[in-house]
Amino acid sequence: QVQVVESGGGLVQPGGSLRLSCAASGASGIILRLYAMGWYRQAPGKQRELVATITSGGTTNYADSVKGRFTISRDNAKNTVYLQMNSLKPEDTAVYYCNAGTAVINYWGQGTQVTVSS
Repeated sequence: QVQVVESGGGLVQPGGSLRLSCAASGASGIILRLYAMGWYRQAPGKQRELVATITSGGTTNYADSVKGRFTISRDNAKNTVYLQMNSLKPEDTAVYYCNAGTAVINYWGQGTQVTVSS
């Protein structure tokens, strides 16, 4: 009943920036119950890891590897979450997935590729 769609990925040189967007849509009864939204990433041959999360109240959490470089924000009116990525490093290369969750279930997007390379 909830669709999660990511956008904004691409190829960028080290030190560059990208802004990812994630929009959640579906039944209003579920959309209104979304508590947390966040970003996860998975590089080839590696496990999926948390990047950043934000609650409906604005509380944020970041992986140590991205603190000070990435900023997560949320537009509750649009049910959209953003990830501003600055000072990108090659090790940030991964497929980035958006997650939106209620108290009962998590919804995942299809992922968007971020490649950091010179």
